[in-house]
Amino acid sequence: MTVHLVGAGPGDPELLTVRAARLVAAADVIVHDRLADASILELARPGVECIDVGKRPGAPTPQEIINALLVHLGSQGLEVVRLKGGDPFVFGRGGEEADALRSAGIAYTVVPGISSSVAVPAAAGIPVTHRGVSVGFTVVTGHRESGGADEVAWEALAKVGTTIVVLMGVAHRASIARRLMAGGLPADTPVAAIRWGTRPEQETTRTTLAGLPSASLEAPCTIVIGAVAAFDLTSPHLHDTPVEA
Repeated sequence: MTVHLVGAGPGDPELLTVRAARLVAAADVIVHDRLADASILELARPGVECIDVGKRPGAPTPQEIINALLVHLGSQGLEVVRLKGGDPFVFGRGGEEADALRSAGIAYTVVPGISSSVAVPAAAGIPVTHRGVSVGFTVVTGHRESGGADEVAWEALAKVGTTIVVLMGVAHRASIARRLMAGGLPADTPVAAIRWGTRPEQETTRTTLAGLPSASLEAPCTIVIGAVAAFDLTSPHLHDTPVEA
């Protein structure tokens, strides 16, 4: 039997891959994150064991415990799905879990998922690249193990000239904005922060780099910084309500 490290996508259950849906339906045990949509669990067969190991603010499940749990379950001859928001290898610690399983001699597979770093901006009508505007994008975490964003070279990132997509950056947005401006990024650089992207409750806050620290934001948010953040290419008939900040 096998442990499957499965990406659940950015939130909308219809963005789950066919392979991921098939594995969820066949699983004996599902070990899932907080951001994996609950409706995905409804695809599971009756009687499946679901274990919530979501990393909630203030009460995180230690990664070492999750690793040990996967090794334990994988050694029991079970089909195990480790369901993770987005893609397992994009700030999802899937690499750490794969390494733990490999070290223990447990068979595993990795099932890619659609990352919120591109899907959430797209759902808000923001292309992370656009001809004549942005030739690339950088995805970076705003959360660091040291408790802040200080390990990221934000001043250097400001000079790259491409779109910056920040995941898990709400708590440190003031420091991020300050350091990007210190690196030369103009204060009026457009910023868009999308909360619960791709879900029915999606909400987009549009501001500038100077306005980012005082913007009223709550996690989880995907923050897009750069000229493309001013775009709104959503259909006028499928428009979420923008909030100016």
